[in-house]
Amino acid sequence: MQYTIAGDNLQMVTITLDNGERICAEAGAMVNMSGTMQMRTNMKGGLLGGLKRAVSGESLFLTEFTPEGSNGFVSFAGNVPGKIIPITLNGNEFIAQKDAFLCSEKGVNLEITFTKRIRSGFFGGEGFILQKLAGEGKAFLHCAGDVFERELGPGEVVKVETGLVVGFESTVSYDIAFVGGVKTVLFGGEGLFLTTLTGPGKVIMQSLDIAKLASSLIPYLPKNTSGN
Repeated sequence: MQYTIAGDNLQMVTITLDNGERICAEAGAMVNMSGTMQMRTNMKGGLLGGLKRAVSGESLFLTEFTPEGSNGFVSFAGNVPGKIIPITLNGNEFIAQKDAFLCSEKGVNLEITFTKRIRSGFFGGEGFILQKLAGEGKAFLHCAGDVFERELGPGEVVKVETGLVVGFESTVSYDIAFVGGVKTVLFGGEGLFLTTLTGPGKVIMQSLDIAKLASSLIPYLPKNTSGN
């Protein structure tokens, strides 16, 4: 497998596969492909795996792409402005927000996982359910806006606004911290809680919170004035 990532803030990844190689993607992520590429829809991980993804709000099915007869290419893109980030799994695990997954090689397993603390689920911006990527191979995540990666040392802490955490290695601890001080809560404009990530391990953060973007656009949307 070979790949190239093109674009700036509306990125697209183009993956070239040899005959017999396979890649899986979320339904609707494909934007173009060669004539040799064949598409098959299946439940990766069987019925149980599909049902777990459905619980997390993702599609029950994944689409599998493989060329037949010769090599071929297929391209994928996210549904909001942002960056595409490749990650490599070598038997390790990576935890991602539930809508970050774009596509992966066949050897990567995609499952759901739950936040370890109840308050993280209620206030963490991602609910109780996250996605766990494990196995062997390359996976691609889509981030909203620009992306920032940081390697945390043992015990090193970074606090992030909820909704801006793309993912982190499974060695990183995930929790929620209360924003201190009454004035900060009432007038700081940063909400009540911040996501706290404690190393060691890599964390990936994004600059755009889709929920905030959506709420900021509401005042500009056409209003129904017909009375119906």
